Amino acid sequence: MPKEKLLNNYYEHNYNLRYFEMNNNGVASPITILTLLEETAAEHCRSIGYDLYSLEKQNIGWILISGVIEMIRYPRYKENITIRTWMSKISLVRGYRENYIFDGEKNIIGKARGIWVFYDIQKRRPVPIFEDIKESWGGRHEISAEENYDILDKIYDSSLEIDFNIYRSDVDNYKHLNNIRYFDFLLESLPEKIADNYSLKTINAKFIAEAIYGERIQVCITGDLGNSEFMHTIKSHTDGKILAKAHTQWEVSK
Repeated sequence: MPKEKLLNNYYEHNYNLRYFEMNNNGVASPITILTLLEETAAEHCRSIGYDLYSLEKQNIGWILISGVIEMIRYPRYKENITIRTWMSKISLVRGYRENYIFDGEKNIIGKARGIWVFYDIQKRRPVPIFEDIKESWGGRHEISAEENYDILDKIYDSSLEIDFNIYRSDVDNYKHLNNIRYFDFLLESLPEKIADNYSLKTINAKFIAEAIYGERIQVCITGDLGNSEFMHTIKSHTDGKILAKAHTQWEVSK
């Protein structure tokens, strides 16, 4: 079982990477990294007495609205890693979650930052973060990764468009498309030569509107912007509304 600890206003969780979390090259996939980051955030919530299920009973949840991941290298099969997470800033309704990913020698091999909104599921609107959550998580202002959301505001012509249906397995407890599944669709839309031969180096992403169970969406991707960079836009197939945008950079797999 993973080991955990809470100290100095941050939380750490250790993982031993398993076979099904690997890609064809025997290193962790980007989906694995994203999943472990979310698991660590969930455990951080549990460690202060506000696990996601107890919040859900109060019709409260955390909604990810933007994030960045930077990978220096991906961990290998059976490698032990540690994810450290903390809140660098907590406003009225938003928490700015930072993350470092360490290898067994405490070298940083990945960084991530996500902005989360405290959200009333029933009323479908942000609500003030509980004061005791702020007290438990406040006081550590270090920033792990710098986001670059300006690039997401640029407009590019799409060179490839792929449609996907949203099934039950794609949604969370709120019937919204899970943000990990957004990333799955993004990866699925990549040119084959990139998917087979390159590793994700960085991603900047924004979640703009909800996608729900039963909806049909369209993933639009630009051609290579140079230096193996791509823009990704996810739209509702019904009305063309933009649901999410992302910018990715890739490097040849090692």
